Amino acid sequence: MRKHLLATLAIVAVLFIGSLALAVAFGGPSTPPALASANSPFETVDYSGLPELSYYAAADRADLAYRQYPAKGDPKGSAVLLHGSSADSRSMHPMARALVDAGFAVYALDVRGHGGSGVKGHVDYVGQLEDDLQAFMAQVQPPGPVTLVGFSSGGGFALRVAGGELATLFDRYLLLAPFVSQEAPTYRTGSGGWVNVGLPRYVALMLLNQLGVERFNDLPVVSYALTERARQTLTPQYSFNLAQNYRPEADYAGTIRGIQRPTRVVVGAQDEMFNAAQFSDVFDVATQPVPVAVVEGANHVGLTLMPTALAAVVAAMDSLGSTGTAQPE
Repeated sequence: MRKHLLATLAIVAVLFIGSLALAVAFGGPSTPPALASANSPFETVDYSGLPELSYYAAADRADLAYRQYPAKGDPKGSAVLLHGSSADSRSMHPMARALVDAGFAVYALDVRGHGGSGVKGHVDYVGQLEDDLQAFMAQVQPPGPVTLVGFSSGGGFALRVAGGELATLFDRYLLLAPFVSQEAPTYRTGSGGWVNVGLPRYVALMLLNQLGVERFNDLPVVSYALTERARQTLTPQYSFNLAQNYRPEADYAGTIRGIQRPTRVVVGAQDEMFNAAQFSDVFDVATQPVPVAVVEGANHVGLTLMPTALAAVVAAMDSLGSTGTAQPE
């Protein structure tokens, strides 16, 4: 009887390990068809006046890129911009100009794994993006009060910071159509066609990470709906490490409850990737008010490009200023 049980357990273990191996090897993401609403708007963006890349040194001595937009006159604060998934600092150029016109100094980052920062689609470990952000703030020292402004996945990462141990790194937070979680009611399946997730590989790597095995974390788990042209310059896939880091923690409600600094959310009413109507309920669990502004006529990418949406972003920045600045503990 004992031998039979041991043999059964051995067979189960072999099947489990075999299933994990197959999922890791062959369970990666397929490439989704190009999503016009995410690609086409950038073809007509005016990039005149785009600043050259500047660099700061990360903890691992990597040179990471950002674009600096000086304020016109004495700044009333600064905005550190985090772009959306697969993108880079160029995508935030219209927003940066609008904020500069409104009196802010602006810094648009190429988050590691994008643009001129590191190997596209990769970070070395989950948590490296937080380390990079601390290095940026220590070296560049934007004039305060400083607002971390994140769009889409960048908004999800900004939420991760706002509700985490580094919450006091910034004075204020502005989340623009933020990715909250695939489990949140704000999420549309596949982000409305923008994302394909290699779910078998993703789940297998999560299990392996729980067992302390991280050697396969550089494998891609997410693919984005870019055109062939965009794939040449942007970031078409994310590794497991980057996908896990450039987003909120898994307990998104706990992260929202952990928000300590003044925070606002802005979303387009016609957002095709997320459910705009659900954001107020999702952020209602916060221990302090997190107002949600809905911009009529704006879809997901339009939130960063349309004049009415940019005006709403500037208004949100100004309203954050009226709440006062929390002091570090």
